[in-house]
Amino acid sequence: MPIIINLDIILVKKKMSLTELSHAVGISMTNLSLLKTGKVKGIRFSTLEAICKVLDCSPGDIIEIE
Repeated sequence: MPIIINLDIILVKKKMSLTELSHAVGISMTNLSLLKTGKVKGIRFSTLEAICKVLDCSPGDIIEIE
């Protein structure tokens, strides 16, 4: 049961670049890129909350189980 990260899809829908999200949330481009590609082992709730606030979405929009 793999976990899928849909950050790239949400960014396209919101017409926002990863750089813009990085500046808005205060997270490095490297960390966001790792999250976007699914190469992270975890994410802090505070980070997920900040991303969701900026993108006006819920955690379930970004993370799903296949």
